[in-house]
Amino acid sequence: MLISVRLSFVVLLSAVGTATIERVQYDHYKYHPLTEITSWMEQMVKDHPDVVTVVKYGKTYESRDISLLKIGLNTGKEKKAIWMDCGIHAREWIAPAFCQYFVREILQTYKTDAKMEEMMKNVDFYVTPVLNIDGYIYTWENETTRLWRKNRSPGPEDCACYGTDLNRNFDASWGTIGVSFNCCSKFYPGSKAMSELEIKAVTNFVGSRKDSFLCFLSIHSYGQMLLIPYGHPNYTAPNYDELMMVGKGAAEAVWKVHGMNYTVGASPDVLYANSGSSRDWARMQGIPLSFTFELRDNGTYGFKLPEDQIQPTCEEAYSGALHIITYAHDKTFSGAVANAAVTLWSILLAAGVTGATLM
Repeated sequence: MLISVRLSFVVLLSAVGTATIERVQYDHYKYHPLTEITSWMEQMVKDHPDVVTVVKYGKTYESRDISLLKIGLNTGKEKKAIWMDCGIHAREWIAPAFCQYFVREILQTYKTDAKMEEMMKNVDFYVTPVLNIDGYIYTWENETTRLWRKNRSPGPEDCACYGTDLNRNFDASWGTIGVSFNCCSKFYPGSKAMSELEIKAVTNFVGSRKDSFLCFLSIHSYGQMLLIPYGHPNYTAPNYDELMMVGKGAAEAVWKVHGMNYTVGASPDVLYANSGSSRDWARMQGIPLSFTFELRDNGTYGFKLPEDQIQPTCEEAYSGALHIITYAHDKTFSGAVANAAVTLWSILLAAGVTGATLM
């Protein structure tokens, strides 16, 4: 019996040791270089071959593959889709961390949560953990490159500087406001709309199946905001009321997790005017629900958010993103409920009742 107990104890220690090694190998509450993120993506396919595939959909300027995870249950039918990209700005490390957390959560949830299982049957999730791959790798070189924002394509012939701001390069009022045509500026929008390979990859992939996408989520930092179209002050989204309603619902879901306040609104109203963003482009393509998440914090640490804030940041942002995704899903597959909510919100707005007065 003593030998048996000892053997059992050894087996237990071995199992604990294996679990500890796996935790050390991949910790969702640490920042990871691209090589580790790529390996993690491959591991997701191995761990969940029935629901996860890697899709390579473009190349960066430095000839690296741009890849996403396609996640969903195979029903044999044409499905709707949800888009999420992270890391379009290289220095915003919390964004790729969130994409990885999001993937982990939906894969852990769908087998036990009936609602998530329903959504996995009806929609496919397309998640790009790092869009600006060249720039992200550059931020890992040393402390002097850590706050690099743009991609790594060279500027015009008469410019010695590198990089285009990828979130100013979309064909959405391109180059009209919130940019600088000084090619050394961090807001340089490129030589023309869609000049960058990374943006061509996104627009080709999403644009070729735009009727399938129910919502488009682009994850950034920092500022604790949920931004809706449009970035140009002269334009208002045709479903502005709906976007505000859904955004405020998501902000409330965020607040309930750790008490963090997220501001909701169009960028000119709550941040600054801009043009050429992915959010605006997606809405112009007819994707009805398009949002930019600006994650923690409000400037204390800025783009260098400490690792001990990764977990709470991801937990609250997941709740907000899930609110939007659930709304988009239910509007399509249980439309009456969602449409009634929009009608009620429109009536409240017309009566001068806002989210602030409701709270």
